[in-house]
Amino acid sequence: MARLYADEDFPGPVVELLRNLGHDVVTVQEAGGAGGEDDQVLVDATANGRAVLIHNHRHYRRLHRTHQPHEGIISCTRDKDDLPGLAQRIHDALTALPDLKNQFIRIVRPNPPAKA
Repeated sequence: MARLYADEDFPGPVVELLRNLGHDVVTVQEAGGAGGEDDQVLVDATANGRAVLIHNHRHYRRLHRTHQPHEGIISCTRDKDDLPGLAQRIHDALTALPDLKNQFIRIVRPNPPAKA
């Protein structure tokens, strides 16, 4: 399973659900960091052999294009109303990929059903 590094604002319940699905997830806080600049979070994750798990799409997309090699970036839209669904979408994407190295993966919230 994947080795992940969850940014400081990533929901704790999703981290726990991913752990229950077999992923090795460490949060910035557990690693002794206070978050900070996005580029430092990516450097720390890469140094520890982990893909970063974030909500900040725009900044990390830029880092992906300009940064040195990394262990992967998983950018998720926020979905506070369906945390189990978010964890499952992340899990499904991770298990579908043989390698996260230098990959930018976008996990999006499904569109709500149209009202009748």
